[in-house]
Amino acid sequence: MYARAFAGLFLRDLYVLRRELFPFAIRVCMNPLLFLFVFTYVLPHMSGGAAMNPTAKMAGSGGGFGTVLLPGLMAVAIMFSGIAAVALPLAQEFGITREIDDRVMCPLPVWAVAAEKIVFSAMQSVIAACIVFPLAYYIPSVPVQAHVNSWPFLIVVLLLASLVAGALGLTIGTAVKPQQIGLIFGVVVVPITFLGCVYYPWAALKPIPWLQFGVLVNPIVYMSEGLRAGLTPSAHMPDWLILAMLCFFLVFLGWRGIKGFYRRVLG
Repeated sequence: MYARAFAGLFLRDLYVLRRELFPFAIRVCMNPLLFLFVFTYVLPHMSGGAAMNPTAKMAGSGGGFGTVLLPGLMAVAIMFSGIAAVALPLAQEFGITREIDDRVMCPLPVWAVAAEKIVFSAMQSVIAACIVFPLAYYIPSVPVQAHVNSWPFLIVVLLLASLVAGALGLTIGTAVKPQQIGLIFGVVVVPITFLGCVYYPWAALKPIPWLQFGVLVNPIVYMSEGLRAGLTPSAHMPDWLILAMLCFFLVFLGWRGIKGFYRRVLG
């Protein structure tokens, strides 16, 4: 009975997503497309482009800036999609209409309703990463060096990163008042993205030791480094550390998110 109820919630959300597939694709593609077009296509074609784009060739990156950006922009797509798929709907469902009450009336424990939101957002994050990949691979004027050495490792990183993004979205959506959810993107999501080793490998922060160790509390760091390890020859963190930290953030953020979900539903 629980499995059927869980599948019913999932299929309901899938039907809603299918109706909004075009806006979803636009939301996922716009930011990576503009960033790729300016920094990996326009600048290299301009006179003096190499000087204007000092990151075009990064030490230890195993390729041009496009090679560094490929996994980073996939990580951004995963994170933004995961947060948007959970936090934004929760802002409406916990609002004055209390639409969340309809969900928790289904024959499922409250924690399973919250878990369904994480799983559904993870599916959207995987789709977002698959949409961004061809953009980040084909747009750069300098060929991107991408090669998968281990498909199992890449798949595990992709799934863990997507689940972590959903768990973070649940944590944000249950911890912030609905009227303040837009503010979170400016004061939380954007900063952790720029400090998430998206536009540079973690090893490149070695000249700034305090920052290199400070960003280790940021889950996007491990998403970017994990995809970098799985897709490109760029310098990256050890594989075991990436997997361990993604599992840690999944458990921690999942626990915090479900706890907050309980509080908001029963409060």
